[in-house]
Amino acid sequence: MPPRIPVSEAQIDRVVAQFYQRVRAHPALGPVFAGHVADWPVHEEKIGRFWRNALLVQRCYDGNPMQVHRAAGDVKAQHFPVWLSIFDAVLAEELPQHLAQAWSALAHRIGRGLSFGLPQTDDADPVPYLG
Repeated sequence: MPPRIPVSEAQIDRVVAQFYQRVRAHPALGPVFAGHVADWPVHEEKIGRFWRNALLVQRCYDGNPMQVHRAAGDVKAQHFPVWLSIFDAVLAEELPQHLAQAWSALAHRIGRGLSFGLPQTDDADPVPYLG
């Protein structure tokens, strides 16, 4: 099968590395990731496989992102706009515009799907009291 988006493996690796460098320093996302990622090189390699599967159709990733994000417990839907803004900035810096836009569109679709399966607020009691 031809790639969905014709990026190289080296481009994927650079985007993933730059993205996680920024995430680790981010005041909201950094602590969430730090609580779950013990080995950054292993995590980045796994996410690289995810993107190779999604972009290059390499069939080298067999994880379940929804299950992992849901099981984390502290990943919330409101994290995804922040995640995507950082990801978009990295894409714009690392790739030609047409590739950055195509990859961004896919990342936004994936982000929407993942965020729909997660808690939508930080509220402990999502049911409003009307009484």
